[in-house]
Amino acid sequence: MTNTNNPRTILLLSFFVLFFFSYCEGGGGGERKGYDGGRTIKGMFVFGSSLVDNGNNNFLENSRAKADYLPYGIDFSLGPSGRFTNGKNVIDLLGHYLGLPSSIPPFFDPSTKGKKIIHGVDYASGGSGILDDTGSIAGNVISLNRQIKNFEEVTLPELRSLMAWRNGRKKDSLLDNYLFVVGSGGNDYSFNYFLTNSDPQINLQTFTANLTATLSTQLKKLYSLGARKMVLISVNPLGCSPMVRTNNKGQCIEILNQAAQMFNFNLKTLVDIIKPQMPLSNLVFLNSYNIINDIISQPASKGFIEAAMPCCEVPSLNEGGNGILCKNGGKTCPNRTNHVYFDGLHPTEAVNVLIASKAYGSQLETEVYPTNVLHLANI
Repeated sequence: MTNTNNPRTILLLSFFVLFFFSYCEGGGGGERKGYDGGRTIKGMFVFGSSLVDNGNNNFLENSRAKADYLPYGIDFSLGPSGRFTNGKNVIDLLGHYLGLPSSIPPFFDPSTKGKKIIHGVDYASGGSGILDDTGSIAGNVISLNRQIKNFEEVTLPELRSLMAWRNGRKKDSLLDNYLFVVGSGGNDYSFNYFLTNSDPQINLQTFTANLTATLSTQLKKLYSLGARKMVLISVNPLGCSPMVRTNNKGQCIEILNQAAQMFNFNLKTLVDIIKPQMPLSNLVFLNSYNIINDIISQPASKGFIEAAMPCCEVPSLNEGGNGILCKNGGKTCPNRTNHVYFDGLHPTEAVNVLIASKAYGSQLETEVYPTNVLHLANI
């Protein structure tokens, strides 16, 4: 059951402490096997927020959105890596399905250069958004526009140089066999519209239309740089995260979910609208909202027990936390495979496994549209 309590009040309570909390206190590995049909993809370039951040915020000074401490990474082969979950995120798992030889390195890691960029780079930044001013409350984060600039100005010239002497590949076809994954938008609502918007003339519909238009421009920019295969990840059910439920007597907030659904409808529609404007491009819309919502609605049928509470200890405002991130060194639930959420906002690896597997092979248009990543990889 949901209700429509003022989301701004609850989000303000949850995020106000971000100005004060210190990040200092704040998956298994194994050999990767390629799957038939996935070998045509050479790598991935990843843009977005914490759900797809492979550790960029670790290297940002004055960022309060970090996951570089236990219990984050408790089930990851490398331990705490900056991924906002207990193990692998969706990007790690998609890379596995595609047969990539290693995980996608974060852009801001000083070692991400030379041969390490050949199979892709992750530019995502926890707390960031489609809009440049989203996430400022979390300190230093990298907006989607800046992420694209980092690809254009740093990685792309180096990749062109590397690939030129390797095989003489033509400049205009260099990126044909790379996936460009974009997962952003949720923070533009949680950290921006519902938190700071004070202009009554900017209603939810107007904000969402502007947000979609901005993303459309950004996707066209990636296309102009050579992107031809794109995966667009939806916004998750914002109103049913543990962060929201904890501050709302255990209930979801419908207006937050409505905002996510509105954006996701626009994003799916954008796939059809923008394709004719970008010849030879192919796009997939991954509806993680529906996938997670199905789990939340009937957790037992998907192998889960707890869909409302976080697996790790998440300190409240009164306890010196922010209601989102795990306590540094805090305890976790004994069975992390049956929890939907690891902290106050981010899914467990178990949920990421379902999202990635459906992204790769689902035949349902309610989950992937107009096709899946396996088919996209072979186009």
